[in-house]
Amino acid sequence: MNPTFDSYAPKLRVVFMGTPEFAVPALRAVHQSHEVVAVYSQPDRPVGRGLELKPPPVKSEALRLGIQEIHQPDKLSLPGEFEKLQALRPDIIVVVAFGQILRKNVLELPRFGCVNIHSSLLPRWRGAAPIQRAILEGDSVTGVATMKLVEKLDAGDILLQKSTEISQQDTAGTLHDRLAILGSELIVPTLDGLARGDLKGQPQDESKVTYASKLTKEMEWLNPWDQTGEVLDRQVRALNPWPGTSLQIEVNGKAERLKIRQATPRLDIQGPSGALFEKYGMLLLGTQKGSLQLERLQWDGKKEMEAAAVMNGLKGRGISLPLKSQKMSVGGPS
Repeated sequence: MNPTFDSYAPKLRVVFMGTPEFAVPALRAVHQSHEVVAVYSQPDRPVGRGLELKPPPVKSEALRLGIQEIHQPDKLSLPGEFEKLQALRPDIIVVVAFGQILRKNVLELPRFGCVNIHSSLLPRWRGAAPIQRAILEGDSVTGVATMKLVEKLDAGDILLQKSTEISQQDTAGTLHDRLAILGSELIVPTLDGLARGDLKGQPQDESKVTYASKLTKEMEWLNPWDQTGEVLDRQVRALNPWPGTSLQIEVNGKAERLKIRQATPRLDIQGPSGALFEKYGMLLLGTQKGSLQLERLQWDGKKEMEAAAVMNGLKGRGISLPLKSQKMSVGGPS
């Protein structure tokens, strides 16, 4: 069947810039529909105890797809890098979590400009951690947006958007994977619309802008004295897998770190704030309002386990509930 005039889009010469797993589905989609003339990714990095150099996920996928032209400059602003990019004659540059800021000369190089996939419904959650911030703030809906890249952070015209509900079970990890797929479904219609000339961007409403600031390792510590079970549940889910969430528990006069992997808010059960206690066979953390039912946990240096196994382990050590947790700050206990 021949494509109709409305659906037909000429193939574009695309330079794809991306680094982590989030960008891989989009690379696959673009490769299937347009001509990927080159892939740019961050340099290989040492990982693990042996510090073995490992390629980023986008590079690995590009090699699997048979893409020959792969560049990994430390910075695009280094001498000669712009000239290499210019020689590729891209119609458009697709940027997905690349990890470098593009300068004006790069933004203006392709005839269709540079297009980005951003993991939020802009203008909400511009910035570094939109997935986590959406969960932390209790948003019921999020999504992905394709937008024109401009010099100002995440401020370009919105091209297309696609939404998804945030469930009470969603973690940053599950939402990340779902949004990566949504982004891959959105990028080809975006490129096709730009190629046909019938997709026009919409300016963002600056009065509705919110910023998703970068996560820090210190955010892992739960504060049940000042927060509700509901808020702590969002923290557990938003910071899973990184940086995770933890409590510092006093066990026989010694502080032990307990990582909280999965939990459920229980506003119907109240206990002492900051204390681990048992009720109805559940392991609970008392909070400012209600409790947090702890379901999957991990003592520092041990394997992850169910709450029942943690309680049995404590009994086996002759330790009784309730147990107190310590208030933590950036420098340690406070």
